[in-house]
Order: sequence, then structure tokens, then C-alpha cells
Amino acid sequence: MSRLPIDDILPDLIETLRARGRAVLQAPPGAGKTTRVPLAMLDAGVTEGRILMLEPRRLAARNAAERMAQTLGEKAGQTVGYRIRGQSAVSRGTRIEVVTEGILTRMLQDAPDLPGVGAVIFDEFHERSLNADLGLALCLEVSEALRDDLMLLAMSATLDAGPVADVMQAPILTSEGRSFPVTPHWLKTPLPKGTKFETAMAELIRTAYQDAPGGLLAFLPGEGEIRRTAALLSDLPNVQPLFGAMDFKAQRAAVTPSDTRKIVLATSIAETSLTIPDIRIVVDGGRARRAQFHPSSGMSRLITERVTRAEATQRAGRAGRVSPGVAYKLWTKGEDGALSAFPPPEITVGDLTSFALELAIWGAGETDLRFVTPPHAGRLEEARGVLRMLGALDPHNRITAHGRELARQPLHPRLAHMLVKAGAGAAPLAALLADRDPLRGRGVDIGLRLRALKSPQDFGDAAHRGAIARIRDEAKRLAARQDQGPALSPAAMAALAYPDRIGKRRPGDAPRYVLSGGKGGVMPDGDALAGQTLIVATDLDGNPREARIRQAVALSLSELEDLFPDQITWTHTCTWSKRDGAVLARTQRQFGALVLEDRAWHDAPDDAIACAMLSGVRQLGLLPSKGAKRLLARAALMGGDFPDLGPDALMDSLEDWLLPHLPGVRTAADWKTFDILPALEAHLGWDNMQRLNRVVPGHFETPLGRKIPIDYDAGTPGISVRLQEMFGVTGHPMVGQVPLQITLLSPAQRPVQVTSDLPGFWANSYADVRKDMRGQYPKHPWPEDPTQADPTLRAKPRR
Repeated sequence: MSRLPIDDILPDLIETLRARGRAVLQAPPGAGKTTRVPLAMLDAGVTEGRILMLEPRRLAARNAAERMAQTLGEKAGQTVGYRIRGQSAVSRGTRIEVVTEGILTRMLQDAPDLPGVGAVIFDEFHERSLNADLGLALCLEVSEALRDDLMLLAMSATLDAGPVADVMQAPILTSEGRSFPVTPHWLKTPLPKGTKFETAMAELIRTAYQDAPGGLLAFLPGEGEIRRTAALLSDLPNVQPLFGAMDFKAQRAAVTPSDTRKIVLATSIAETSLTIPDIRIVVDGGRARRAQFHPSSGMSRLITERVTRAEATQRAGRAGRVSPGVAYKLWTKGEDGALSAFPPPEITVGDLTSFALELAIWGAGETDLRFVTPPHAGRLEEARGVLRMLGALDPHNRITAHGRELARQPLHPRLAHMLVKAGAGAAPLAALLADRDPLRGRGVDIGLRLRALKSPQDFGDAAHRGAIARIRDEAKRLAARQDQGPALSPAAMAALAYPDRIGKRRPGDAPRYVLSGGKGGVMPDGDALAGQTLIVATDLDGNPREARIRQAVALSLSELEDLFPDQITWTHTCTWSKRDGAVLARTQRQFGALVLEDRAWHDAPDDAIACAMLSGVRQLGLLPSKGAKRLLARAALMGGDFPDLGPDALMDSLEDWLLPHLPGVRTAADWKTFDILPALEAHLGWDNMQRLNRVVPGHFETPLGRKIPIDYDAGTPGISVRLQEMFGVTGHPMVGQVPLQITLLSPAQRPVQVTSDLPGFWANSYADVRKDMRGQYPKHPWPEDPTQADPTLRAKPRR
């Protein structure tokens, strides 16, 4: 064997595993950790049991096993074997077994003490898949509770090792260096706006292909970009696609040595654990596609994002595995500094439904296990809600017998539920829904896809033959695991998997649907299914407001009634209609958020109508009368422990103070004429009203005994009163702690002075006012000292 950088650290690693039983190994791309470490552990005899090594992808698992077997001069299935979905090569003599990550979870759930296993290696742990995070957490609990001899090793090229080492309570070992240097080449200037990604990639690939020798590996985000870029490079020889949805034969063709110079267009499947011979050039498009779960819609969708620095490092390292290489990047050096450090762990952005199911089977909560990154509590509860809906968990989130059966299926719990309930006949639909769309651009109807599985020739070039072959094979494997079930249509089967995505068409011309789970969906205009009243939406883009329906099937009302008889109920509803400006009382036959039948509820009780009217009040707002406004303004001046009658407080407590007074109010017109003053006074009660009248009165009593309403509309309480009526008042009237603003009037009721300091007015301004008033109203008394005069509204008596 040729020497690799990892070889220098293998003695230290073996010693650490012997002494501690755990370790975290960092090794750059090309160091050789995937194929060297398991063999070194086997050769050193660190454990008598089998060595399990986890890989995130099937192709990587099979390749790693075959390379290690080749090193030993054997075929896979002897000393070194593998197990992946649908394929295995193991024997009684197998000592190193390479498996995909989900297989470890099943092994642990079936036998928590992992009999016969001595060590578990988590390769490429930096990818932080849900299965890897869960597998590590379960293994840590097993090693501490059942198997203190179980060795655990996490390996990665770009791992943020600190948090992982803390959770594992393990030392970190680092292998320095890369096999060969890789020279980076960045764009000199950013791509112009509007540049098509595939066009830019094709141009950069041509440049790299002409400027540097050796095979070329280009990273693109997905199958679509790969196919479009390949079409632009059709004049170049030996262009090979490589993505996860390809069958193994086509994948192997991309990674197998070739006599001619090769151009491999790959997704992130080629970032790790794969050595493609003679690759000396990497062209990185700088994009990665990730599944992101949206708890608001309960749906996942693939999004395309900028790569992280860790991913870019992994990709560039592919060029230095067999010789010095070059890495061309579709971004500038300045843009490189803005890249995030690491991609987000799947446990923080992914669908947690299968994860929640496994936790329930294990009998632990998320806080009972040690995770490198804990799952998001809200998203985990969303996932448990789906499992309760499917009957996999009971109301207390405990696993049911049905849930255990779902976990044994190699499918998402939704599809597993469909397969278990519908039997082998649902296998083609389950395989179809678990894979990528094999019939793109031909509308949303699932029925067309099922026809394409049977007769792909009927659909010409629109049918993806490779995908169809893969789905057919998977359908056969799934059907072999099931008994024959009831005769159900594809629509009924789909409804079993997606009872919360049964849609009913909304009124109107646009094909918009309300889904039984309460969300909305919209179908492309002109689609063949756009006129259907009921559908099951099996694929949506995850938009939280109104998801775009990408795949669906028409459902009949009778099928819905047969599938969910216990969940279709008659209900009485009183709701506020913003469009009608009124409370609508209806009797409805409902399935979830779907209204299947709707009638008027003629004898709806007053309290139900009043409760619904509260929504109308919240929409229309409070419309206080003049008297109510005065009361609210007075209450605002009280402060202290006086009840809060501010707008927010009143809106928040409508049920307490307004609801008892609403019977008979059911329209916007009714509300506009409704006086809330009695309701406010009742809300305050007798004691508080007495306090209010005493501290912030509604009237001011003049020295002559007249009651003048206090005006609170301007914010400052005020009155208008004849100047002469205030004679003899030596202290300024107050409202609570606020001076009363007094507008002093002439005998003709015209404003003379506005004051908030009556003693000051008498002492200073009154003399000037007196001169004016004596000239204008000589028949009225204008004493020199108003503080000693009697109040009056009369003129001087005639002599």
C-alpha cells in the first residue's frame, strides 16, 4: 500500500482507543481515514467484535468496503462487507461492516446492547445527518448503561471537533497535511447579475479543462443543473453525471478508472469518502442543495444555498487525492471570506418525524440523551403531532404497536403508514412518492406517474427511464415485505399517507385549495386536475402562506367518507365574516379544516353569536360614544391600582367586559350604533365609579351650584365658565393631580382668558381684563378684588 498522511497518526489512535475507548479524529480530505482506520483497528486487535463503520451515502459505503477488501486481496463480503438499502455483502467471517447510518439505528432498536459489535465508527460525521446524530446519542447511552467496552470513534475532515469531543468525553486527534497541494483559482470579478448558473459553470469547466491536465470533477447543486450543464458540454468527451438518484451501475461508471480523460459533473455526493481516480481539477459552483423543514407548513422543501467554507474545503480536497491539483471556484476571493463556517446540522433544519418515532421506540425524551446539537423543541412537537395523527404515538407520545410496525419499514412514517394499511398494492405508490418525480413537466397528476411506471414508452422523452427503473425495483422490495391489503385506489392510498393534505377547491376561478390541516395550496393554472373538487396533495413546495401543489391525485367524496368515517363530524359554527360584515351561523359537516356540507344554523343561541361578534369587534375596533370617550379619558387620569381602560387592555379583555352586553349585536351596522358606556360602567363596578367621580369627576360644580361637564377630549380636562361665576374662588380647581383648564367667558359667552392658574390670573391678568370688560359690559359687576366678591351671573341692579 502507498503511504497516506493518516498513517502517521494511526499508532496514537490505536493507543487512545485501547486506553479510552473513544476518540474524535480530524483528518483532511485525501488523508485516507475511511479506508485505513478500520483496517488498522482490525490489524491491532483493539476489539474482538465486529467493527461497524457508518457512511452517509450508499455509494460511499459500498466503495469504501470494496476498497478495503481489495487491500486485503479479497472480495467484499469476506473480511470486509457492507449493508445498504436493498443490497448487502456480508458473511459469518465479516469483521468490518460498512453500513449506511439508518441501519445502525435499526440494529440498536432491535438489540440495544449491539451483540457481536465491538466498535462503531462515525465517518464523515461533519455532515451531521439526523441518523448520525441520533446514532451517536444512542451509542453513548448504550456504552454507559450496557456496554462499557463499546468503542466509539467520530471521524471527519472538517468537523468542528470541540462540541463533539465534549459530548463524547473523548480526546481529539488530528492528522496533519493533505496528500498533495491544491492551488485555488477564484474569479477576478463577481458574476454579472442575470448570468445563468449553468452557462457560467460550463465556461469555467472549459477554462479549467484547457488550462490544467488530468480528470475534472465539477460540483453542482442538483440533477437538473447537472443535466443542463452536460448539454452545454456535449462536444467534450467522456462527460459523466454523478448524483444520488442514479442507479449504482451509472454511479460506478462515474467513479471507475477510465482510459480517457474524464469530466465528472457531481452533486455533494462526491464531497466525501469517494476517490475518483485521476481527478486533478475541481470546479466548484459554490452552491449546495439542502432539505429545509418549515414547521409553519409541516413540509420540507429543497433550497439552494451558498456552500460553507467547510464544504468548499472538502470539495477542493478532491483535486489533491492522487497528485497536485487545482480548484477553480465560481466566486471571487472577496466573496470567499463571507462564506459561513459550517453547514447547519440536519437536526436543526430537517423533518424530525422519523427522529421522533425512533426516540419514542427507544423510550426516551430528547433531554434524556446527549446530542451534539439538541433538536428544536417546536419542530419536534410538530413531528409528534404527525405521528399521533398516523396512530404511531398515543396521546401521551408513547409508541404504539402500529408505530413499531412503521419504524420497521424503510420509508418516511407517512408512507410507511400507507403501506402497512393498504398492503403490497401500495408499494408502487410508496416507492414513487419516496423518489424524485420521474415525469417532470407533465402536470401534477400522480396517476400519470403510475402509468409511466407501467408503460414508460407512452410518455417518450418526458419519462426518466433511470428513475422509473429505480422506482420499480424499490416497489418490488417493498411489496415483498407486505401482505395483500384492501383494494384501494391510488387516491385513497395517498389520503392514508397525507390525511392533513386532503384539499377542497375554494370558490373562484383560480385553482386554489384549502387543505384539511388548515394550510392552503395552489395548483398551476390549466392543469388537468385544476377542476377537481377534492384532491390529495402529495408534494408541495413548503411555502407557509400558500404552497404550490407539485403532485396530487383526485379524490372522491365517497372515498374520503369510507377512509375517515370517525373523523367526519357535524359541527355548529358561529364565525365573523369580514367580507359580509356579519356573524354567520352555520351547521357544517367537516373533515379537519374542510367543510364538506354547509347549512344555515337558524336557532343559534345568543351567547354563540356574541362570542363570534367579538372577532368583528376586533376587526372593526372600539367605537365609543361621546359619553364613553369622556369616561375613558377620565379613567386614564386615575393611575395607581385603578382598572386599565386603555385600548390594548380593553381589546385583550373583551370577553370579560363586553361579551355579556353583546346579545342582539351581529352585524357591523349593529356595532356602529351600540353604546359601550353601560358595559364600561358595569366593568368598573359601583366602588370604582365612586372613586372615579370623586377623583376625576365628570362635572365641575361652580360656586353657584351649577354642574358644568368637564371636557376630556383634548387630553387635558377643561371647562368653559362665565368669569363672573368664578368670583371668590381663591384656589385653582384640580382633577386628580391635573389642574383643570378653565376657559373664562364674557357675559356674551365669548372666551376672555384660558388659565390653569386661577389665583395667578386674579393677581396679574385680571386688572387688564377688567378694563376691557367694564367698557364692553358696563352693566355687569367688575370688582377690583374678585377674590372677595360674590359669584354672579346677573347684571348690576337698576338704581
